[in-house]
Amino acid sequence: RRVSIIGAAGAASGDGAPDSGFYVTTPIYYVNDKPHIGHAYTTVACDAFARFNRLDGRRVRLVTGTDEHGQKVEQSAEK
Repeated sequence: RRVSIIGAAGAASGDGAPDSGFYVTTPIYYVNDKPHIGHAYTTVACDAFARFNRLDGRRVRLVTGTDEHGQKVEQSAEK
């Protein structure tokens, strides 16, 4: 028996219950920040987790988080 995975959209389980799928999200990457190893690590970890669950027959949505709003972003774009 598989352990149930709980996500934003519902549960995915191997006990015959309907699979409503779930979401996997990365952290918010701030557009004014310099890329670092943490960005790559979390993206790869989330991608691997989503792919593994898809191979196991679950419905998965992988969404990357971005911070696209705010005055600081606008000011940086104008420079």
